[in-house]
Amino acid sequence: MQAIILTGGFGTRLAPLTFTRPKSLLPLLNKPLIHHVVDSFPQGTDVILATNYGREAVEKYFTNIERPIIINDEPKPLGTGGAVKFAERYLQGTFLVMNGDIISSLNIRKFIKFHTDMKATASISLWPVENMEEFGVVDLKPNGRIVKFVEKPSRENAPSNLINAGAYCLDEKVLDYIDEDRFVSMEQDIFPQVITDGKRFCGYTFEGFWIDVGRPWSYLEAHWALMKRQGVQNVMDTSCDIHGRVSGSCLGSNVTVGPGTRVLSSVVFDGVDIDKRSHVEECILGEGCRIGRNVRLVQSIVGDGEVIGDNRSLENVSVWTKPVPDGYPPGQIGNVVGE
Repeated sequence: MQAIILTGGFGTRLAPLTFTRPKSLLPLLNKPLIHHVVDSFPQGTDVILATNYGREAVEKYFTNIERPIIINDEPKPLGTGGAVKFAERYLQGTFLVMNGDIISSLNIRKFIKFHTDMKATASISLWPVENMEEFGVVDLKPNGRIVKFVEKPSRENAPSNLINAGAYCLDEKVLDYIDEDRFVSMEQDIFPQVITDGKRFCGYTFEGFWIDVGRPWSYLEAHWALMKRQGVQNVMDTSCDIHGRVSGSCLGSNVTVGPGTRVLSSVVFDGVDIDKRSHVEECILGEGCRIGRNVRLVQSIVGDGEVIGDNRSLENVSVWTKPVPDGYPPGQIGNVVGE
C-alpha cells in the first residue's frame, strides 16, 4: 500500500521557527515531526512525501534514513486534493493520505481494515472536539457512513462533534474527481461530491489522543502528551550541560542551562545557551538562541539564532529580528485541518 504524507505547507502559524526549516522537520522529542508520522505506518508501506516549501531540507534528512521515501516535489501549492492527484503515478489500488502535522494514537492497520470491511470509496478518521467551528465536521450515521461534511460550521449548525482527524483511506477511483495541476481541497471540493454521488463515504472513530501540531501551543502540547505516554518528566540529549532546574521540558543537543535558571514546560532546540538566574516557561527556543542573565521569558517563541539580552522580561511574544525569507507568505495558504 502507498501512503501520501501532506508536507507542502509553510507552517505560518509556527513562524518564526518555520522561517528556517519546513514544519515537517520541527523537532518533536528531538526527532523530526515527519519521522513520527512515517513511523506510524506498517512495515512495507510505500511512503510518498508531497512537498513544496523546504523540499531540499526534507530530502537531505531522508538521505540518512534507511526506510525508502519518495519525495514528490510540487511545482506550486496544490492543496490536499491537488497534492494527491500529483502523486497519482505512484498509486495503485487503495491508498492512504495523512496530514503531516497530526500526531495521534490512530492504529493504521485497524483503519485500513475498517475501510476494506465497509467497502468504502473513501474513509476518514474522526475525533471528537468541543470547538467544532474550527474544523471540518461530519454527520455520521450509526452504520458508519458519513452523509454530510461541513467545513468550519457554527456551533449551532454543526451536525456532530466529530471532526476530520486528518487521515484518509481512499479507493483509487477518488482520483477521477480531482482535476490536474490546480489547487483542490479534498475536504471542500472532493468529499462533498463523493457523498452527492452516493458513494460509500465512511468515518472511523478511535480512542487515545489526537493533536494538530500546527500552532505553538499545540506543538508544546504534543511534547507533553508524548512525554506523559512515555512516563518521563523531561527529554534531554546527553550532551546537555544542566546547572539549573528543568521540568516538563524537551532539550535538544548541546543545550546549556546556567545556575539558578528554571526551564519549565518548554521546548529548547539544539545549541541554546540560557545564562544564570533566568526563568523560561512554556516557551519554544529556536536553534542557537542565547538567553541572557536574569531574563524572564513566558509563553513566547524565539527564532533561530536570536539573542535576548540580560534583565529582559518578555511574555507572549515572538522574537525575530532578521528579514522574513523571500517568498514566505503572510498567512496560511489553503485549507488546513484547523486554523
